[in-house]
Amino acid sequence: MPNLIKLLASNKNRPERLPQSRIVAQGDETEIYIYDAIVADDETAYWWGGVSAETLVPAIRDIKSGTVRLRINSPGGDVFAAQAICQAIRDTGAKVIAHVDGYAASAATVIATAADEVEISEGGFYMIHNAWTWAMGNASDLTATAALLSKIDGSLAAQYAKKSGMAVDDVRAAMDAETWYTAEEAVAAGLIDRVAAGKKAEASWNMSAYAKAPKVTPPEPEPPDPTATAEHRARQQQRISMLARLNR
Repeated sequence: MPNLIKLLASNKNRPERLPQSRIVAQGDETEIYIYDAIVADDETAYWWGGVSAETLVPAIRDIKSGTVRLRINSPGGDVFAAQAICQAIRDTGAKVIAHVDGYAASAATVIATAADEVEISEGGFYMIHNAWTWAMGNASDLTATAALLSKIDGSLAAQYAKKSGMAVDDVRAAMDAETWYTAEEAVAAGLIDRVAAGKKAEASWNMSAYAKAPKVTPPEPEPPDPTATAEHRARQQQRISMLARLNR
């Protein structure tokens, strides 16, 4: 199973799941919650769950200045969707403070780089790694895919290096190793500015799609929906095929 599909599927039925994303405005402060996997579009979010960039980006672009508090508890997802969210946050012109309330893994860490300040709850994790995809074709096709992944990794490494002050080569080594930073380690690396005083990390995720993830007990799957129609099942299978092609 391609890794992004595995990540989405293994977290789809989390019993403690909060709303995928929401924006809460009060005065000149706005909170943006990213409490799910990051996906590109609403259809993917419908079938698999996740924060949809298709919906979230236009809403973020309605924010004008003030202070944005970006609350993150996400196992990662689509890196291009994350970059779109990241740029929309930068374009608000607001002061942005990111709060890693639990996990910021993979693409979720990209969003955190849009913030002027980043803090993490005690017991939280911050993970960086090389980009994923799924590919098929001849040698030329696969070579082109490998070249694209290399460019993506270089862009990500530059973002992390700018935030942390680490050398790009050191960041690339950490990405190669799929590095899971504890809250204290992320601060020491410069990727996070501080550990939030008195804040405990919120609900964990099933991270079994990743090679070196902390071990957690996966939630019990929900029983199949007896009311699901053949048409719904066919659409879901189509979505699986599409995700397989787009997985990264």
